[in-house]
Amino acid sequence: MSTDKTNPPGANDSQTLRQFDQQHVWHHLTQHKALEQNPALMIRSGNGMMVTDTDGNQYLDATSGGVWTVNLGYGRQQIVDAIAKQLSDLPYFAGALGNEPAAKFAKVLADLLPNLSRIYYASSGSEANEKAYKIVRQLSQSSSRQGKRKIVYRDRDYHGTTIAALSSSGHNERKAQYGPFLDDFVEIPHCCCYRCPFNKTYPSCNIECAQAFESEILKQGPDTVGSVVLESITAGGGVIVPVPEYLPMIADICKQYGVLLHIDEVVTGMGRTGTWFGFEHFNVFPDMITLAKGLAGGYAAISVLATTETIFEAFKTDTNDPLNYFRDISTFGGCTAGPAAALANIDIIQTENLLNNAKIMGDYFIQQLRGLAEKHPCIGDIRGKGLFIGIELVDDRKTKHPVDEARMTRVFLHCLQHGVMIGRSNRSVAGLNNVLLLSPALICDKAKADDIITAIDAALTATFKQTVFKQTV
Repeated sequence: MSTDKTNPPGANDSQTLRQFDQQHVWHHLTQHKALEQNPALMIRSGNGMMVTDTDGNQYLDATSGGVWTVNLGYGRQQIVDAIAKQLSDLPYFAGALGNEPAAKFAKVLADLLPNLSRIYYASSGSEANEKAYKIVRQLSQSSSRQGKRKIVYRDRDYHGTTIAALSSSGHNERKAQYGPFLDDFVEIPHCCCYRCPFNKTYPSCNIECAQAFESEILKQGPDTVGSVVLESITAGGGVIVPVPEYLPMIADICKQYGVLLHIDEVVTGMGRTGTWFGFEHFNVFPDMITLAKGLAGGYAAISVLATTETIFEAFKTDTNDPLNYFRDISTFGGCTAGPAAALANIDIIQTENLLNNAKIMGDYFIQQLRGLAEKHPCIGDIRGKGLFIGIELVDDRKTKHPVDEARMTRVFLHCLQHGVMIGRSNRSVAGLNNVLLLSPALICDKAKADDIITAIDAALTATFKQTVFKQTV
């Protein structure tokens, strides 16, 4: 009988491991009553875009690890080796001092950004966004930005799981039961043309969704609004790509009223949309961006807040004031594996030309999905950039009535049972959890794309029993 407490009896048996999981693991975003009869799927290994469970079943992962993270696929030895070497040299030291991979990665990342030269390390997207909010709040105590404490956010955007991050998120189901939330977070309407909150039609509209931002600033008082936080492309709220004019209008309004523009690139950053950062599609220059998820491809925990030099310098103006610096810390922002992995991550993206592949394959996915829309009238809208795609399902294209979550689940499970993992909006926006989410690794090729499309086609056919439909989306 084993006496090794780190390797309990049966630890190499899949059935026993599932029992351990049922008895001790509290899974994310999961109603555990269902797991009493059907244990959670347990992934053992991965290679490329394929993952294998503890029973040896293989799945094609079209989600990059379930939440848009494993952007370069599994089994990247170059990243593993970079992490191992760094951990051997130095695994950690608190961020009040420097370390070599953090210095190198900060320089490499700053060179990719047009005007953001300062990099602050943390360990999750939620935490990185919290840093940005703390900067806004602290600057609102300064003479130059006195009183500009309010933070504007957008409906259907999501910025993290902490109370402050939820206070700035437009996912009412993610927020339910976790209030009361923090004061001085103010919501503006979303920018989804398919479900325009102003009942307008692009391009004949006046981009009222952007104008609503200025209206809210005036309502709140320009002297009280410090920043606006937006996902460059809304992620979990339904993969919403703003029209080309939207973000430039937001940026102009920010300049007019002295509001800091904070772009959340936690999902869209590091090549997901076919550019290094999602905001690059819109020719804007944010004051702050936040990055996580694909920053190290899931091989190590790392997030960053990148800011302008102007913001950084604002915390050096009065050295006689003992509180006049950014008094923040992130314990695991001092881990060296994160920046070591992130450096290798960037090298692979550049060497393998994966930005271009994401763009090419994203266009291919959209083309193939439009073909599916001719067959499946439940496809109401297809939207995305690069390898970041949403497919909104409806009961009726004229009314746009959303498909219920039970059928969304059936589509998801049908794909899974046939060896393909896709994503879906889930417990996010009440009544609108009807978007299938595709975010395969940036290495995706046409063969893998075709397998994903074929699985979705079969799942829609099985779920909706549809015949050919001629109207295009």
